[in-house]
Amino acid sequence: MTGTPSTQTMGSTVTEGGSMSATDTDTGGSNSATMTGVPTTGTPTGTTTTTTGDPTETSTGDSTTEGVQTSTTTTTGPQVPMCGNGLLEMGEECDDGNVIDKDACSNACTKVPCEEQEGVGELLSYIWIANSTQNTVSKINTFTGVEEGRYYVEGGSPSRTSVNLLGDVAVSSRDPGGVTKIAARKIDCVDLNGNGMIDTSTGPNNILPLGTDECVLWRKPIPSPGYTYGARATAWEGTKPDPDTCQYPQPRLWFGWMDAQNTAHIERVDGTTGATLDTVLFPNWGPGYSPYGGAVNADGDFFVTGLSTQPAIMVDAETLAVTNFGVPQGCKYGMTLDKNGNIWNGGCNDNSVYLYDMQTQAWSNIGNAGGSRVNGMMADGAGNVWGAGSSPCRLVHIDADSKTYVNNNIPIPGCSNPWGVSIDIEGFVWVVDMSANVAFKIDPVTYQTVLTVTGLVGPYTYSDMTGAALNAQINPQ
Repeated sequence: MTGTPSTQTMGSTVTEGGSMSATDTDTGGSNSATMTGVPTTGTPTGTTTTTTGDPTETSTGDSTTEGVQTSTTTTTGPQVPMCGNGLLEMGEECDDGNVIDKDACSNACTKVPCEEQEGVGELLSYIWIANSTQNTVSKINTFTGVEEGRYYVEGGSPSRTSVNLLGDVAVSSRDPGGVTKIAARKIDCVDLNGNGMIDTSTGPNNILPLGTDECVLWRKPIPSPGYTYGARATAWEGTKPDPDTCQYPQPRLWFGWMDAQNTAHIERVDGTTGATLDTVLFPNWGPGYSPYGGAVNADGDFFVTGLSTQPAIMVDAETLAVTNFGVPQGCKYGMTLDKNGNIWNGGCNDNSVYLYDMQTQAWSNIGNAGGSRVNGMMADGAGNVWGAGSSPCRLVHIDADSKTYVNNNIPIPGCSNPWGVSIDIEGFVWVVDMSANVAFKIDPVTYQTVLTVTGLVGPYTYSDMTGAALNAQINPQ
């Protein structure tokens, strides 16, 4: 990504001088990112030479140079070409029974689509839950329920976590304001101290001091003046892999905060460095809270909803133009985008769920949600919308196409004060309980709790904390 950062106020662009760098200054104050390394994207690069017959293989192992990991495997003998996208070698059999032919190597097999290759499930196999009162975020394996890492983050009182299709997480903190990027895989971490290994957390009892964990790729302080102004709405843009290499380009990150004059700052930053690329200003967003909920569609447009009487807007990914969808007749809380591009909001002062229908271009209330408020909301790729309801604690299940409740009162045994809801790569529903300090994994068909994760500290997260909602936008079922 090259070019100059820009600041936009409701459709007008002001170009600031200077080239893009890891330190950028705009009208909102200092927007510098502390880079702790340059991560790689995808698998390590390297060269492979293969012999005919039975060569003796010598491996040089993995090495890290200036934050970029490479692996090199060498063998003796002449090089043999790989077929198609490198998934099959000559002599291997295709799914259709064909055998690779050296004279028609590239045409012998149908190339396996990137989304069907192994590794996608591994990239999105974690849920990242902010421990707001501890200033940390937990990395939990959604298959096993084991917490594999816990990390201190920039700023204080983290709440929103967003996962991109490489598995990286961005964590936004409210006071002091800040944004942190963390890699899920060690291959994407950076050996900062040159000791030949990655020093990183291994679980909740092994939290490294701020600035020393080598899987924390960058930290960005936000000049928000207080708790209600801090960074909240946060979402990665979606990217598709190169069809030949299946490597994902590094995505950019959107987030929003508010200054002391109640102007909302919608920022888009470089995903590798954290440097600000674009800023859209929305005057008179307050008084109240900064942009509250955020999500991105397949085009990379950033949808933002405010709390209560603040509007819902969309920032166009290409032009940075702002579309204002107005305000429903009620209090909006957690938000999500469904597969049709419609906006869903939980009702924070009543028992409602609100919908902005893109076809009718109007807000509606779909009716009684089965209890009091609905907090976090999340859409999956199968046409469902899920909500975390409180008083009583319950899971709310909505059919996105018919815009009706499937079940608005699904009990969650042991639940106290549910806040966030998300979907994992297998389609299971996760509910985060901030009072009981637990997270529940729930079967979307039977509604039974299949796994409970304990040991969290004031967990307060309601956003795309697994990356599954983004994946559903980019790779719809």
